Amino acid sequence: MDISVTTIIAGITVVASLWGFSNQEGLRKVLMNPYQVVQHKEYHRLLLHGFVHADYLHLFFNMFIFYQFGQILEQAFTQQELFSKVFPEQVFWGEATGTTYFLMLYIGSILFATIPSMVKHRNNPGYNSLGASGAVSAVLISFILLFPMTKLALFFIVPMPAWVAGILFFVFEAYMNKRGNTGIAHDAHLYGAIFGVLFLTIIQPSVWVRFVGQLPF
Repeated sequence: MDISVTTIIAGITVVASLWGFSNQEGLRKVLMNPYQVVQHKEYHRLLLHGFVHADYLHLFFNMFIFYQFGQILEQAFTQQELFSKVFPEQVFWGEATGTTYFLMLYIGSILFATIPSMVKHRNNPGYNSLGASGAVSAVLISFILLFPMTKLALFFIVPMPAWVAGILFFVFEAYMNKRGNTGIAHDAHLYGAIFGVLFLTIIQPSVWVRFVGQLPF
């Protein structure tokens, strides 16, 4: 039985996070610390911080959301029959496979989501961040672009179309990022989501035609 890339990524993230919970010294070496990246060229932090988490709750929510939407999104990229429904013309940028595109989306969003912290905290040795939230945001927003009329439950309670949830996501994250002092890297959430939008737009510009065509007005 084939194992999905989503399952593999989730498995690696869980194992890496559990390792970090019990190995604080090792964890400190992979945290996203812009100062260390700039001053000591520790470029591995740009990617590896996205596979470790602060605690069990942080890990659970990120992986729950990622697995729920990542499985469907990966299938949309890789399964010909579903893919043809998403993009009937079957014209995709380049010769890469759906699996490659999914990996590009996930890894690219982790890296892209570090841009705001690199700009703001490159001279701050005390700033650290971690977690897959930027990548999870990219997967969520990409799903919404492809399936805007899917019913989602905001906070697991309030049902609404995915496109409405997407708008509320951007409004909420922008507000919380501007407010600041929350202990959460909302800028990474925003940039991860923005990467998801840019990525799908680049590899398949007609996604917007399909998106608008599904809206109820």
